[in-house]
Amino acid sequence: MKRKKEIAKVLSQKEIAKDIFDLWIESQSVTADGKAGQFVSLYTGDESRLLPRPISICEIDSDRNALRLVYRVTGEHTGTKIFSKMTEGDEIEILGPLGNGFDTSIPEDAILIGGGIGIPPMLELAKERSGKSYIVTGFKDSTFLMEDLQRWGEVAIATEDGSAGTKGTVLDAIRDNGIKADVLYACGPTPMLKAVKEYAKEEGIEKVYLSLEEKMACGVGACLACVCKSKEVDSHTHVKNKRVCKEGPVFSAWEVEF
Repeated sequence: MKRKKEIAKVLSQKEIAKDIFDLWIESQSVTADGKAGQFVSLYTGDESRLLPRPISICEIDSDRNALRLVYRVTGEHTGTKIFSKMTEGDEIEILGPLGNGFDTSIPEDAILIGGGIGIPPMLELAKERSGKSYIVTGFKDSTFLMEDLQRWGEVAIATEDGSAGTKGTVLDAIRDNGIKADVLYACGPTPMLKAVKEYAKEEGIEKVYLSLEEKMACGVGACLACVCKSKEVDSHTHVKNKRVCKEGPVFSAWEVEF
C-alpha cells in the first residue's frame, strides 16, 4: 500500500472529555485505503517540532472522505495541544495510512477491549467486523464514545473509580458481565495488554490480537525507535525485535513478548 502525504482540511473538532478531542478531517488517501488498527502521522507545522505525532484511526466515513481521530492532549507544550486548537477550515499535513491493522475477516464472536486512548480504534474495528462484537472499555473516570460504540456491539464499562460500570479493570468487567468469545482484540497501555494475554492463556483463547502503544519517531520503520520484543528473530533487525510502526501496531499476542 502506498503511503501518501496530503494536506487535509479540518471538518470539525470538539472536546468530548477532559483533554480528549474528537477531530474529523477530510482525507482522500486514508479513507480510500485505511482500515481498523492503522494510524496516521500528523505534522504540527511548527519547525521546532519536525517529527509527526501518530494517532490511531477511530472511524472512516468513505462517503464523505472523512477520517475521525480521537486523541488525548498530553501537555501544554506538545503537538497534541497544537492540534486541539484547530477549527473547521484549518489545514493539517498528514501521512497515512500507516502500519498493519486488525484482521476483520474472522467471523467468530469477539471481545474488543480498549483501555484509555486505546478505545477509539475499537469503533472502526467493530464497524468493519462481520461477527458479533462485545466491546469492553476501561476508563480512569469520565467516559467517551459510548453512544457510538453501542451502535456496533454490546458494551461493558470498567472505571478505576467506579463512577460507571464495573469498578476495576477491563478483565473485571468481562468477568462481571459473563462475557465469552473465541477471539480477543485489544488496544491500550502495556500492563493491560499483558493482562489480556494472560487471560487468553487461562481461557485457552488462541486468536488474540494486540495493538501496541509505543512512542514513535519516524512512523515508517526507518529509525527503530518503537521496537518491541518478539518471540522470533525479525528479518529486518536480525534480533528478537519488531517495529511497532511497521510490522505492527497490531500483532498476534503470541508473537510478541512483554
